[in-house]
Amino acid sequence: MRGGPNGSPGRRENLAGSALRVRGLTKRYGSLTAVDGLDLDIAPSAIFGLLGPNGAGKTTTLEMVEGLRRPDAGSILYGDVDLVRRPEVARHRFGIQLQSSSFFPLLTVEETIQLFADLYPRSLPVPDLIDRFGLGDKRAARVQGLSGGQRQRLAVASALVHDPEVVFLDEPTAGLDPQARRNLWDLVSDFRREGRTVILTTHYMDEAEYLCDTVAVVDHGRVLDVGSPQDLIRRHLPGAVIELAPDVALPDGLPLPGLNRIDRSEERIALETGSLEETLVGLVTWAREAGQHLTGLSTRGATLEDVFLKLTGRSLRD
Repeated sequence: MRGGPNGSPGRRENLAGSALRVRGLTKRYGSLTAVDGLDLDIAPSAIFGLLGPNGAGKTTTLEMVEGLRRPDAGSILYGDVDLVRRPEVARHRFGIQLQSSSFFPLLTVEETIQLFADLYPRSLPVPDLIDRFGLGDKRAARVQGLSGGQRQRLAVASALVHDPEVVFLDEPTAGLDPQARRNLWDLVSDFRREGRTVILTTHYMDEAEYLCDTVAVVDHGRVLDVGSPQDLIRRHLPGAVIELAPDVALPDGLPLPGLNRIDRSEERIALETGSLEETLVGLVTWAREAGQHLTGLSTRGATLEDVFLKLTGRSLRD
């Protein structure tokens, strides 16, 4: 298959409609409904984040849209191709990077990518993929000797070997150091510029906020809300956040002006406010009268993580 410079494909034409369209997706295990009539529309040439706490139905959803698990009800369309009815055609349209990929440890990097390339009737040039993903100096190295970042780049290269229109990235930067993490962010952004659609799962909310054009927050097998990170922040937390150290004895029912909500964790107390100045004045007045020290006081704008916690009501790693 011919590609652009350095083995990367040329810019793709934007397809009309959705790259992936899911309607009424349902999966039950006995009395448990893991995915409950879930709908998704994922645009072409975009990065879409699927976010949810553990047990939200996110993994089951991914397994169904990746063709690894058959749904009890609903439809999954890649463009005009029905995954359930024509899985052999649909599977050529997407590539999957799993959170934990198992490669043959004694194969080299080049042999591993070539193995994946041989599974498809058409593939991108293996040497170009190796260079593109920064594995040129590890071409002849065995997989068992690669670092975590190198293994992740190998996993993404293997998912891209057949030049798919849609790429699934499952926790692609989990456990990586900051430099390796940023390098993968650059690669993911390149996929969008090439016209690919990226479906990303991550527990790093800063990653989703930085990379994603659209995110869907799911819990209990349903979509709670969907939109761009900034749209979700404006919709759910249009004000600001005041943070305090967790040992400040702040009463839950404290009637501070402008205060919308108090969120507590082991690391912080977060006060969500629609009027930063009024809430701060009220907080300082209360602290003076109550003899409390406002240790760790800081203010900031709301983030996608704040929205996630408000929508799901629990931390990311429950």
